[in-house]
Amino acid sequence: MNNKLLMDNLRCIPDFPVKGVNFRDVTTLFKSPECLKEMVEEMYELYKDKGITKVVGIESRGFVLASALALRLGAGVILCRKPGKLPTETIQESYEKEYGTDTIEIHKDAITPDDVVLLHDDLLATGGTMKASCNLVKKFHPKKVYANFIIELVNEGFEGRNIFDKDIEVSTLIQV
Repeated sequence: MNNKLLMDNLRCIPDFPVKGVNFRDVTTLFKSPECLKEMVEEMYELYKDKGITKVVGIESRGFVLASALALRLGAGVILCRKPGKLPTETIQESYEKEYGTDTIEIHKDAITPDDVVLLHDDLLATGGTMKASCNLVKKFHPKKVYANFIIELVNEGFEGRNIFDKDIEVSTLIQV
């Protein structure tokens, strides 16, 4: 964890999107072939023996590594999106955010009870979006659910890891 290559290439933008927030910009990791390869390989090592059959990418930065990792694991990719973005029947999960309610959805035929599912997003802070995503995936009754992030904010007073059900194994590549 806290791989030097990834830490050295992670851009921090102070006061974005509002004053007092230090935005962790994963796009600098995505644009580097070395970082991209390193992240996929680290995640592959974490999950290669878990029997993952589907990788769920959380809109939108989660799509990048979800696709690459699914390819490496020999799994399918599922998109978890905001309402109205998926073209056929969906199931939804709504959740509270600090400034209101939000909703995410997945295609109704995306996951089966035989699946082992890995959810992936770029950043764990409060954990609200991923918790809702996990709840949504659990509606399909898969065999097992895992959650993974590139970055976990731990030094800024966030404790997002603590909101997940005990049966969900949470992993991150970088803690800042």
